[in-house]
Amino acid sequence: MILDSFDLNILDIIQNDCRLPAEKLAEQVGLSASAVQRRLKKLRDAKVITQEIAVIDAQYTAHTISFFAGLEIERDNYTALRQFKSWADDKKNIQQIYYVTGSVDLMVLVTAPSALEYDAFIERLMVANPLIKRVTTNVILDAPKKSFYTPTQI
Repeated sequence: MILDSFDLNILDIIQNDCRLPAEKLAEQVGLSASAVQRRLKKLRDAKVITQEIAVIDAQYTAHTISFFAGLEIERDNYTALRQFKSWADDKKNIQQIYYVTGSVDLMVLVTAPSALEYDAFIERLMVANPLIKRVTTNVILDAPKKSFYTPTQI
């Protein structure tokens, strides 16, 4: 799908407030509300917009601690990578997975109510994914900036 400047402006605005009414969005981008609605439908149908979510402050949840887990896979094993992704898909405490270069193969953002619960989770991860040879953990002490915003223009 080729995005024009109207699409990019719409995407830029809704990343900060996806509940903004079409009328207000239309005023900001210079289109009619119905044109904005059609464009939003097209962007959703084409999977340009993959998800619209509420971001919740973790202090109000049971999972108040976040961890970055660096996972090393035994050898260059794409089967193990696919198996881990499949295993992780339904784990709600895994927020994000990144396949990366460097000393680890995957960086995984995991939440837990305590360090003990995290440790038990990592044990289950290692049992279910025997080709993960090592996990290194960094506890997130503070997150001065958290964002899902993706710049739409240069």
